[in-house]
Amino acid sequence: MHTILGAGGVIGNGLAHELATHKLPFRLVSRNPKPMPGATESIAADLTDRAQVLNAVAGSSVVYLVAGLKYDLRVWQRDWPRIIENTIEACKRANARLIFFDNVYMYGKVAGPMTEETPFNPCSKKGEIRAELATRILEECNAGLLTAIIARAADFYGPGAFNSLPQILIFNPLSKGKLPSTSITGSLPHSYTYTPDAGRALLMLAKSESAWNQTWHLPTAPNPLTTDEFIALAAAEFGRSAKHKNLSRIIFRIGGIFDRTIYESIEMLYQYDSTYIFDSSKFAREFGFNVTSYVEGIRITAAGFKQPQSNN
Repeated sequence: MHTILGAGGVIGNGLAHELATHKLPFRLVSRNPKPMPGATESIAADLTDRAQVLNAVAGSSVVYLVAGLKYDLRVWQRDWPRIIENTIEACKRANARLIFFDNVYMYGKVAGPMTEETPFNPCSKKGEIRAELATRILEECNAGLLTAIIARAADFYGPGAFNSLPQILIFNPLSKGKLPSTSITGSLPHSYTYTPDAGRALLMLAKSESAWNQTWHLPTAPNPLTTDEFIALAAAEFGRSAKHKNLSRIIFRIGGIFDRTIYESIEMLYQYDSTYIFDSSKFAREFGFNVTSYVEGIRITAAGFKQPQSNN
């Protein structure tokens, strides 16, 4: 049994689709799991409650932790350590393998490409939390008490990625005839992982005996676009001008006074004032993955906005 903890988000949904396509039994676990084609069962559980997590994981062979928490440092500090400890304990009791879907916050500001060997050097409070989570999993693996994979993605985009920055700042405004935006500057390259690729890759890792007890960067198109170039491609799909506005740090600080999510984003702006290059060549060498190009990924993502309009 494959169990998805934190089902219902864009990554969990993509993974569920892959499991269903391969006709593998899988269980959906979240506070309010929604039925999905091919799912063997659904279990309602609060991942901060150990007893509920133990019950949800029982009988699993592989567990995917793909949960996303509210973008609030206070919530992360309170809930993430509990979720990780609960998941580790549940996997150990069930003799299940764990795949943790992670981000790159723990690396901090990196000069050059980020690889699986990049040391943890967080420069944000959220990055410190992510470093602690990954370290706990690695400690258990190194002690021989847990079999696990840490699977990292860059910032992501794709169909249904409603909370992603490209969705919020680029695709949503373009679909409504409004100007898209960049954070800080649009002239620097910035890697984005295409979400359907991430879902496919997670299952590939789970099925590979040689992949376990390692960190993997999920397949992401090389030679990333600048944000200006990304916007130009997206705008062309909507038949609109590539004109856009830049959001400065001052705008974020002012907005943060009134909006908690904007406030929480301020400490992460270092990711947008320098190059952000995510290297997934290790995955490409091992699996020969045919990664989706930015041109194709942007086309498919934009089509998801245009399709409902064509049916009206």
